[in-house]
Amino acid sequence: MIYGIKNCDVVQKALKWLDRHGIAYVFHDYKVSGIDPATITNWLQHVPLDQVINSRSTTFRALSDADKASINNISEAKALMIAHNSIIKRPILDLGEGNIIIGWNEEVLTARLLK
Repeated sequence: MIYGIKNCDVVQKALKWLDRHGIAYVFHDYKVSGIDPATITNWLQHVPLDQVINSRSTTFRALSDADKASINNISEAKALMIAHNSIIKRPILDLGEGNIIIGWNEEVLTARLLK
């Protein structure tokens, strides 16, 4: 499963890369379909919170100082990601069994998916 926002340039790069290499995937656009707490919980069991939150995004920068400070609390950070899903880094590839790739990095994708 690949999570992201369809019109994001980085997500489009990842989808094209997967297509070019014949790797099947299911795409979840969380801007359209939202993101559920169980998915976020699963990610955070395997990846540190600071890797999931995109603190450089326009959406994150527009948050109140109190909201920005709340990302240090996992339950509050989850609530923020659900309410403002644009603060989630993208893409997130969840390959199952805790195998999660966050962000666009062709070298990482090649090493982990083209074995």
